[in-house]
Amino acid sequence: MDWSKTKTIFIIVFSILNVFLYSLYLNRNADIQNVEVLGKASMEDVLEQEDITYKLPPFIDKEASFVSADIVDFNKESLKDLKGQKTFISGDNVLTSTLTDKVTLDEVKKDDFKSFLSQYVLNGSEYVLWKVDDEERTAVFFQQFNGRPIYYSPSAMLTLTWNDSGEIRHYDQRMLKDFSNFNKKDLLSPLDIIGSLASRGLLKAGSEVTDVKMGYSTLVRLTETQVFAPTWDVQVKLKDGETEHHFLNANEGKVIEFQLDSEVPENEEELE
Repeated sequence: MDWSKTKTIFIIVFSILNVFLYSLYLNRNADIQNVEVLGKASMEDVLEQEDITYKLPPFIDKEASFVSADIVDFNKESLKDLKGQKTFISGDNVLTSTLTDKVTLDEVKKDDFKSFLSQYVLNGSEYVLWKVDDEERTAVFFQQFNGRPIYYSPSAMLTLTWNDSGEIRHYDQRMLKDFSNFNKKDLLSPLDIIGSLASRGLLKAGSEVTDVKMGYSTLVRLTETQVFAPTWDVQVKLKDGETEHHFLNANEGKVIEFQLDSEVPENEEELE
């Protein structure tokens, strides 16, 4: 056997095979790019057909971790520095406070309650204003982790009330501690999220998506520990000027319906 000729034949065959495989790779890559472009174009077409406008933030952080945290059990020692109020601990993890200082609503509204939180609330800087209900005379705050709110977790909320004279009277607080990150995953983009909402008919015609923000929602609730998943909050301004919020799991695109009584959100529908 002429090994020199055999070696030459093998080299030629493997060269041809490499060229063939490389051509397959290029064609597959081109197909993927075309699918991605078509997908984005299709989403934008749906939004345009429904007369839905949008302002999206830059999609910079394309990955996010799940978060775990422990429920805080309040005690008298931890509350000793709180002034101008009387406190009561219920069930270890609910703090109820009645203010003895005179604090007016007009005064604290000037900076979205930040000065009030700093002066009267334990770890008040960790909370951010979510909603003010003038009819019910209440304000709701969410605890944050790394600047991102934890949406509608009763274990991480603060509710403040005032009387008909506009004086702050009470607040109820629950809090988390010992936060940790784990299991970082890719995020769906804000455009993917609003395109999905529109394709399901969850965005009303003529509405405007004014912002898409990242936060967290409850994934697992244990006796002492909570686990939270990255969550997009899609803020939508309707024709009548009202604002709606749509919450979606930022990794899978599932719509989240918060059930406050049970604390665990109900995940619905997967991203299409």
